[in-house]
Amino acid sequence: MKAFTTPRLKVWATALCLWLPGFHTVAAERPRALTDGLEFGSDSCAEHAAAIDRKLRNAAGTRVFGPKADLQDLAYGSHPKQRLDVFQPTNAKPGAPAPVLVMVHGGGWCVGDKSLAAVTRNKVDHWVDRGFLFVSVGYRKLPEGLQALQQAADVAKALAFVQAQAPQWGGDPKRVILMGHSAGAHLVSLVNADASLRATAGAQRVLGTISLDSGATNVVTQMRRTMPLTRSRYDEAFGTQESEWIKASPYHRIDVSASPWLGVCSTRRPDDPCGQAREYAGKSQALGITAKVLPLDLAHGPINRELGLPGFYTTEVDAFMATLDPALRQRLEQPAPGR
Repeated sequence: MKAFTTPRLKVWATALCLWLPGFHTVAAERPRALTDGLEFGSDSCAEHAAAIDRKLRNAAGTRVFGPKADLQDLAYGSHPKQRLDVFQPTNAKPGAPAPVLVMVHGGGWCVGDKSLAAVTRNKVDHWVDRGFLFVSVGYRKLPEGLQALQQAADVAKALAFVQAQAPQWGGDPKRVILMGHSAGAHLVSLVNADASLRATAGAQRVLGTISLDSGATNVVTQMRRTMPLTRSRYDEAFGTQESEWIKASPYHRIDVSASPWLGVCSTRRPDDPCGQAREYAGKSQALGITAKVLPLDLAHGPINRELGLPGFYTTEVDAFMATLDPALRQRLEQPAPGR
């Protein structure tokens, strides 16, 4: 901490250390910390991405990937990053297409991977065993020259592809739920909120959206309170002008075409994602669209990794999903037969 010369910077640095997942981690937990702490580094995105890539290539990195998908690296665009994985339920019934859960990973709009265990394992174990088709989406990011708004366009394109192809996989294109963590939570919330993004991609309205600890539900608010050590990354993702922030802000883009939304948020973060979630939920409700906030006493990484494990958190997410459609409720109430 000696490098910080003002009391204010010392406070911000301490808060960042407490917030960043995996900061206090013993050696046995390093593979987990690697995936929990992808979002931000003090370096540029390009430098951070290179460092993460080196870590993922080492022996510890090979242990951070999740289960193998039934259909891997399906292309929804021409770029190598525009790929998705599909996990199909083993208990599929003829004539009863499966609801589809589309997951978008985080990584500070800079890094991350659709195949990481924190993104897939517990979610696949929980929902695929209950008859859901689970899709994990990769997308282009800052190293490929795309800011957050353009990344959301990739997610919308992936959504359109999923809706078009779902019947071939045994899925129901009319029962699609979006889910994302961190930067991915921002992206799915923006696709849900902004009808023009969906229309441009040819995507249809989804059944609902689940945001897992987004730090940019209201981008204008976030940019005004971003911590000094992460400011450069947010500038890379959203630009430096308020007019740019508004275009990429779910709170500012929501209209009556948006779907019901659940905002899961960490009460431990110093940048108050729960405040932004409540703000979005209030605007959504004023438009007549269901929106709920689920504050959790969990750090940013575990909000992603622990979803799907038995307990209060997963039960609450299931309860929200059950309100979206009677067929979903029926599947979620049935005991999982095992994968």
